[in-house]
Amino acid sequence: MSIEADGRVVPEGRILDKAGRSDGRSPRLHDRRVDILGVHVSVTDPDDALWRICDWIDHQERQYVCVSDVNALLHASQDADLRDFYNRSGLTVPDGMPLVWAGRKAGFVDIERVSGPDLLPKVLLASSRLGWRNYFLGGAEGVAQRLAQQMSLRFPGLPVAGAESPPFRELSEVEKSQLVSRIDSVKPDIVWVGLGAPKQERWMAEFRPRLQAPVLIGVGAAFNFHVGDVKRAPKVLQQAGLEWAYRLSQEPRRLGRRYAVAIPTFLMQVARNPPTQVSEESAPRSGDAGSGASVS
Repeated sequence: MSIEADGRVVPEGRILDKAGRSDGRSPRLHDRRVDILGVHVSVTDPDDALWRICDWIDHQERQYVCVSDVNALLHASQDADLRDFYNRSGLTVPDGMPLVWAGRKAGFVDIERVSGPDLLPKVLLASSRLGWRNYFLGGAEGVAQRLAQQMSLRFPGLPVAGAESPPFRELSEVEKSQLVSRIDSVKPDIVWVGLGAPKQERWMAEFRPRLQAPVLIGVGAAFNFHVGDVKRAPKVLQQAGLEWAYRLSQEPRRLGRRYAVAIPTFLMQVARNPPTQVSEESAPRSGDAGSGASVS
């Protein structure tokens, strides 16, 4: 894969026009990460994330992307298996300005926020141009199907392999095998998992070794934002790191306790354990998770 002078991403004969890198910079050659409370967060930006996904699909690698905000990172920091899954990801992107600020504090001035609701349409635009097949899994009943319909209208030519909203209960082994068969039979390039953290990461840990799709991406509440069930904060609040306050005003009963605990806990723990750069020698090996990842 190469970057042309006009900013096009050219992955082995394919051309990713305006859906590719917007600034013409070269892709990052190393998987740089910052250690935030034991979780290795990728030093990336939206264009770099898209470039990596494009590369994985082109080479038919089996990778997964964790989209981590403060709440998700705290869950992972307190659970060794979950933390290891985050640290072995193809990407663990910072979905939240506190994680970006922590990365910059560690010396990574070029780290940028990559939120699930922003990454989803960016990759779907690329999909509509490159023919990547997308499978949407998650949300309440009917949400994934509505998302697929709306994104197909927004991005003409978008290849939709399938969409379903799984039951909230634990699936039986027979149901899990049937789910794998349904997904593999339609040959998606990307499986979007919108189950919320840490449920979606546990799902990806269990199903990454079983699915043939090159890329799994856990995007949290992105499904609900894009179908209009939940309003997203204005850009100015997102950039100021105050999206949590807007969401709290929208869903105080559901989110009140989460934010009342998560934000002070994160700030205190980061003050005691400042973020540091992760050396490549000490980083877990990312790549094909087919060896049997397990997060209980």
